[in-house]
Amino acid sequence: MVNQQLSYDVGETQRGRWVTRLTGMTKILVLLSLSVIGMVSYDTWYLLALTVFAILFYQSAHLKWHQVRGLLYAIAAFTALNLVLVYVFNPAYGSQIYGSSHVIIGQGFFVVTWEELFYLLNMLLKYVFIVPLIFAFLFTTNPSELVAGMNRIGFSYKISYAVELSLRYIPDVIRDFKQISLAQQARGLEMSKKAGMWQRLKRSSQILIPLVFSSMDKIEVTTRAMKLRRFGTNKRRTWYMTQKFGKLDYLVLTATLLFILIGVGLFWVDGGRFYNPFR
Repeated sequence: MVNQQLSYDVGETQRGRWVTRLTGMTKILVLLSLSVIGMVSYDTWYLLALTVFAILFYQSAHLKWHQVRGLLYAIAAFTALNLVLVYVFNPAYGSQIYGSSHVIIGQGFFVVTWEELFYLLNMLLKYVFIVPLIFAFLFTTNPSELVAGMNRIGFSYKISYAVELSLRYIPDVIRDFKQISLAQQARGLEMSKKAGMWQRLKRSSQILIPLVFSSMDKIEVTTRAMKLRRFGTNKRRTWYMTQKFGKLDYLVLTATLLFILIGVGLFWVDGGRFYNPFR
């Protein structure tokens, strides 16, 4: 039996949590709006406030560590690589932004300044606040509920349905990958830590090729089924998982709107997108 790490079914332990009671449309609006304002703003205190809100949002979902462990490791590695590359390509960018240069160590091109470290801190906070939101959104939202919300806020139902199919295929691909991997190992293909990294990478091709063909076969079956049902003929469609707004939705959207207004107001207070403590 292969366990699925990624599932969109809300378990009994999560039922009744306030995050799971939100509609898909509310979750989309919260995620998109806070992501945009958080990516645009470089006010450190504001990003810290967003981080606290995101952590509360994540904790209310009561996700298990094994559900997010793999994704978290991958995101952490990507974040570390991104921060290193940002520094390597332009170590003086922080000084250019804040208009001053307080050198900590080094000289010449690769110099470390407080301004650059402060800029990298803001970059890190952007990742720290967005990741909990994405996890809570991803693991507590049914794809059908999600696309119904997307369609309500103006996305074409064809685009929405494509997103739903993509999300629904993720658990299937993970399950198929594990099943093929176990089948290959049963035939003597060594994929454990006993084999070297390079050997495991080479042998992964023996898993990826049947995985690709299996996925293509499922896509073809789904495409034929959609054509037989005349998908895309009408300009509009109804959704089985459409939900009505409740008091909790209005409360969360109001809090989100306040966050956005505060973020926009800080542009005027800070004289731009960047909070500058070096003035």
